[in-house]
Amino acid sequence: MNVRKIIHLDLDAFFCAVEEQRDPSLRGKPFAVGGSPTGRGVVASCSYPARQYGVHSAMPMAQAVRRCPQLVVVGSRHSDYGAVSRQVMTRLRALTPQVEQLSIDEAFLDVSDLPQSALELAQQLQRTINDELDLPNSLGVATNKLVAKIANNVGKARTGKAGPPNAILVVPPGEEADFLAPLPCEELWGVGPKTATKLHELGMETIGDIARWPDTELDRLFGKHGRDLARRAKAIDDRPVVTHREPKSVSQESTFVRDVADGQELRQALRRLADGVERRLKRRRMAGSTVKLKLRWANFDTPTRQLTLRRPTDDAEQIYRAALSLFEKLWVTGEAVRLLGVGVSGLDERPYQPQLWDMETDEFLHAEALYEKEEKLRRVMNDLSDRFGEDVIRRGGETKT
Repeated sequence: MNVRKIIHLDLDAFFCAVEEQRDPSLRGKPFAVGGSPTGRGVVASCSYPARQYGVHSAMPMAQAVRRCPQLVVVGSRHSDYGAVSRQVMTRLRALTPQVEQLSIDEAFLDVSDLPQSALELAQQLQRTINDELDLPNSLGVATNKLVAKIANNVGKARTGKAGPPNAILVVPPGEEADFLAPLPCEELWGVGPKTATKLHELGMETIGDIARWPDTELDRLFGKHGRDLARRAKAIDDRPVVTHREPKSVSQESTFVRDVADGQELRQALRRLADGVERRLKRRRMAGSTVKLKLRWANFDTPTRQLTLRRPTDDAEQIYRAALSLFEKLWVTGEAVRLLGVGVSGLDERPYQPQLWDMETDEFLHAEALYEKEEKLRRVMNDLSDRFGEDVIRRGGETKT
């Protein structure tokens, strides 16, 4: 059996790299991409000089500015990032069709069928992205996805650079478990803060410590999660590179500039979110049967509720009604809300349309004609929203918040 050659690629500070191409004066400066520090903006990405001050992604922008008063804040340009990401993925697929895109700036490649060594292929790929797109990137190489991903993280940490690492780290075949053994257990997939605390309480500090524990004990202590930890700690991972992944859900959420306690304003926000979910479903030509509501209180508690419909839908009105029923059960009148989210899961490629066996013939024909009219209207509305923004069209009686 041939030994697999898996590459994990990560674009270094991707959003910042794109912004530096747009505005070269940002190079070498501490800056962050994200929302405004005067509101509830968060850091989406930050330059390496900013990281020297302790700024990191997902940090509130106001806190980032406190840590680094000279921080330059740049608004996100997601359409630009998406366009550049597609250029990167095109170059990956020019090397091999076996590409699994994990996010806008991250992917796995299976290059097992190519004659060159994994190191040669990684170096070739890094040069291509550096030279043709002027994007720093780091790569981890191993015989499986688990170790390749961790190798990338370790390679970047080992460079010790104040700027983009542009690292490559290869774990030779047969040395996977030895490579993982000395690393902190937090480096292992599936070890979050709670699991790490419990592992430390049991005396397990490194991945090697986990690997030495009896599998039966890990199973007893953690259940199925324990069995997964035992395999991962021994560097066992036979997952293939998946070239196509069906979306599990479509969702949209909104964090309010200020906490909102007004019921009408919250219901209008739900309506807009349902409209946004409909647009995303229709772009993918999908429908879903389960509607999920996410609500975050002012104290950051974030309860969720969901409701399964009789049939899949891609209709904003049905999504809104389902989300509203969940909202009415969950929301306490007058209670301030920080965030609302609406999602649809249980996706199907074919949206539900009225069927002959659901109604009488005349009713069916009327429903079909109405469905076609609504589809035309939705297409016009979605096109306008795509071109001019989601706020270009509002429903009658809806006030702007």
